Amino acid sequence: MGELLKGTVERVTYYNAENGYTVLRMKPEQPRLGMSRDGLITVVGELPEIQPGESVEFDGQWVQDARYGHQFRAESVRQVMPATVEGMRRYLGSGLIKGIGPRTAEKIVDYFGLDTLNVLDRDPERLMEVPDVGQKRMQMIARAWAEQQAIKEVMLFLQGHRISTSLAIKIYKTYGDEAIHKVQENPYRLARDIWGIGFLTADKIARDLGLPEDSPHRMAAGVIYALNEATNDGHVFLPRPELVRLAGELLRLEGVADGIEAAIDRLHAAEEIAIDTAPDAAGQDREAVYLPGLYHAEVGVARRLRQMLDAPDSRLADLGSVHWGPFLAALGAESPIALTEQQRGAVRQALSSKVTILTGGPGTGKTFTMKTVIAALQRTGHSFLLCSPTGRAAKRLSEATGQPAQTIHRLLGYSPAEGFARNEENPLDADMIIVDEASMIDLSLFYHLLKAIAPETHLLLVGDADQLPSVGAGDVLRDLIRSGTIPVTRLETIFRQEGGSLIIRNAHRINHGEQPDTRNEGEDFFFFGAEDPESAAALVVDIVRNRLPERFGFDPLEDVQVLAPMHRGVVGVAALNQALQEALNPRGRPAERWIMGRLFRVGDKVMQVRNNYDKEVFNGDIGRVQAIDFDEQSLIVRMEDRLVTYDWSECDELVHAYAISVHKSQGSEYPVVVMPILTQHYMMLQRNLLYTAVTRARRMVVLVGTRKAIAIAVRNDKIAQRYSALAWRLGRGG
Repeated sequence: MGELLKGTVERVTYYNAENGYTVLRMKPEQPRLGMSRDGLITVVGELPEIQPGESVEFDGQWVQDARYGHQFRAESVRQVMPATVEGMRRYLGSGLIKGIGPRTAEKIVDYFGLDTLNVLDRDPERLMEVPDVGQKRMQMIARAWAEQQAIKEVMLFLQGHRISTSLAIKIYKTYGDEAIHKVQENPYRLARDIWGIGFLTADKIARDLGLPEDSPHRMAAGVIYALNEATNDGHVFLPRPELVRLAGELLRLEGVADGIEAAIDRLHAAEEIAIDTAPDAAGQDREAVYLPGLYHAEVGVARRLRQMLDAPDSRLADLGSVHWGPFLAALGAESPIALTEQQRGAVRQALSSKVTILTGGPGTGKTFTMKTVIAALQRTGHSFLLCSPTGRAAKRLSEATGQPAQTIHRLLGYSPAEGFARNEENPLDADMIIVDEASMIDLSLFYHLLKAIAPETHLLLVGDADQLPSVGAGDVLRDLIRSGTIPVTRLETIFRQEGGSLIIRNAHRINHGEQPDTRNEGEDFFFFGAEDPESAAALVVDIVRNRLPERFGFDPLEDVQVLAPMHRGVVGVAALNQALQEALNPRGRPAERWIMGRLFRVGDKVMQVRNNYDKEVFNGDIGRVQAIDFDEQSLIVRMEDRLVTYDWSECDELVHAYAISVHKSQGSEYPVVVMPILTQHYMMLQRNLLYTAVTRARRMVVLVGTRKAIAIAVRNDKIAQRYSALAWRLGRGG
């Protein structure tokens, strides 16, 4: 046991959610050697999430850091009850107890003094004696205090394994009083049952508890985690040898292939995974291992599309007698722009074939062709429905066509409790379903959509097949094109130049393997040289905070979006978010709090990272933090035209969005895109990534980095292949 240091946490300077490494400043109970002029001590160590205001006791030792001087390196921490009135104010006001924020804490402690904790323990109804604390708030505080006391044992157990307070509360809410027993019995269930806890966290707890490295629970969890990670990378399945290799690397054990093979067989027998045969690139059969939902989705998509293609009935059958020449000429007469022959063919194809694909780059007339299809349907009295995978894309679709459009989830009547209201038994009632931004649609969502489309209804998929594939598993649009079973029109003529816009011209140059024009002679496409990551990151911040607002009048938060190729590194998403937050929304704002490993401030730009159907916010939605409510323990975020409330335990669904990945930008458009691109990004430097980033900008693109990195990306047209058998299943007839 080392030296004990007791006191109150004043502020958290740094917290790494992945390993718990913390740097904080604390006020000791008694003056100590190592205190700075402001009476504070720096404490560092791998610790559970701690909030300013908490009274704590650290066990550790003093060290002399070469750069930062005298520090206390903590090995462990425990929460202690404060013994002073000021300590109680800080403790109760730190946000630990729902219903008590800093102001309420001050009123309660001013009224009850040192007797405050006894009142909370034994006679919480007395809280109503405090001014402005009515019965409703008293009941909320009493429930929260009682729950806090009830879970204290669980919290101590979990915090001993570096589990943050917020995740510990999630675990307790999931398992209740059985939490410790269930975690001890099989800690790997945490990764399966609780969003926000992955295999690595569960594995660390398991190792701390003494579970053997070759435990069957660990082997099975490693297999499932490897499959889930592959899904996060877009794969629908993994070849069995690849799964064994990845699980072995994850488990960090040699000579365990047999154990992993046995775990795969056990999981298959328990129907926790699915195994099928699918050919490799050379046409040789191999075992493909799927998560069950993705297997059923892939087989189901192929079957449903075949049913639509083979069904003799069509809700547009009456258009078979149309004389297309005069009909399209009449439609064209109503428009100031004439259809090209290729566009005319696309319109005919959509109206005569059950399933069709319309693809092409920016400015090639996809939207105009789609609007012509809609006009033809309206002219002939046929019904249609418009949808897109995301809310942002649906809003753009509605603005572009002048017709109502909605997300696929909303179209299908999804609710968390009931699932999808539209399905085989209750199909969508329309003659044609039109899906825009189809490159974004993942396999699972596409399957649910197809289940809700009757075989006689037409389906038109519109999207840019050269963009990055969906964030979710699958490569649906490209798989459908590759299958050779669905009619495809690829528009190639560029119409939309917008006064000589370099954005569109450079997008097409990139897509054709040519270097973009980076001479800075235009008005909407700029390149700034920076050789190393540090100078590139500083230049990105300067461009966003100073140059774009001062020269062009762009709002750095509302108009500018930084897109980064990678998450890690000095010019990765995480580091850029930290730098941009300090530049655009610095300390000293009205409210801030560390929540789920991130420092949120009022005014922060944030993004939702998972679909939450209860709140009707979806993966990729971007908003601004409107308020932090310490009494209600909630974060209020403005998402476009409405406010969304997050309990602190739900804030792992939010990340900062000053900078986001290119993948997360799909389906969105921003006035200005700023993108660092350096050779350090070489792992991600692909043509379709640069192309996607450039095509997200409406008014301006700013690239920061080296022309060499741009050249590497442009030359690299090898699209990272996703493991998927959809094209093969379609090509062989389902």
